Amino acid sequence: MFLNTHFPKAQKYWYQGKFYDWSEGDLHPMMHALHYGTSVFEGIRAYGTPRGTAIFRLPEHIDRMLLSAAVARMKFPYGKDEIIEFIKLTVRENGLESCYIRPLLFFSYGNLGLVPKACPVELAISAWEWGAYLGEKAAGGVSVYIVPWRRVHHTQFNMAAKLGGVYVQSTICGLEARDEGFDEAVFLNFEGRIAEGPGQNIFIVKGGTLITNDRKESVLEGITRTSLLEIARDLGFKTAVGPITKEDLYGAEEAFFCGTAVEIIPIISVTDGSDPAAGKTRHAIGTDKPGPIAQRMIKAYHEAVTGGSPRYEKWLTYVKG
Repeated sequence: MFLNTHFPKAQKYWYQGKFYDWSEGDLHPMMHALHYGTSVFEGIRAYGTPRGTAIFRLPEHIDRMLLSAAVARMKFPYGKDEIIEFIKLTVRENGLESCYIRPLLFFSYGNLGLVPKACPVELAISAWEWGAYLGEKAAGGVSVYIVPWRRVHHTQFNMAAKLGGVYVQSTICGLEARDEGFDEAVFLNFEGRIAEGPGQNIFIVKGGTLITNDRKESVLEGITRTSLLEIARDLGFKTAVGPITKEDLYGAEEAFFCGTAVEIIPIISVTDGSDPAAGKTRHAIGTDKPGPIAQRMIKAYHEAVTGGSPRYEKWLTYVKG
């Protein structure tokens, strides 16, 4: 029996055309994805709006999931429009107003060789109520730790894909950062520049300009990141996309994480642990507390996802049939 202790209000999940009670489960331990991480997934959020529950940038998320599936050489069993309807149905079935949604495509039971030649691709969709990703206190800013392990490089696989197995590195380094007493990890790339967090992109503010990096810096160009670049320009801020050095981060006026799960979380300090032989020095970001640009971006993003800004209505998919 599977309890929903860590998945508040989750009642049912959609799997291969049927709904199952959350407590039910009959997945075989020899499923290929359990052994090799041969899965692709998306993290999507839905929000309560004056017109009912709306999913933020749902078509774009499914486009990326299907791209990821193609990169993983998966022959996916459903088309884009079908998956969108399954997701809307899952949110309705659980009676959720605001929630996190996790569609997962994976190589299932067949053979256990590295090449899943006999393994069908299956789809599962889950949704549950999930609040602040880094905890309620994260709104006051988080302290981050630059881990010694370099981010998977953009020459090693297509960085536009969201592949399950790649996130093992994120899990390990996220745990390491917490063991060191920090809220979250930050990766450098092979070139020694700032890449991203375990599941978040990074923005810094310098001279009033919002700067983020791109896939050439070994990051997944997140959908939230893309949205914030547009929102920032609409607010009248200058934006730039390019490399970010450690020194750029240390000297930034502000910095923040962004992503579907984390939304926008200010970074108020960074400690460099990238060289285990060197000492660890804490660097305060700006005034060591959330800055005004991050606060303004948080407000504008919240308005966009909750239907408070007509300009961004184009990004909302309503779940009512």
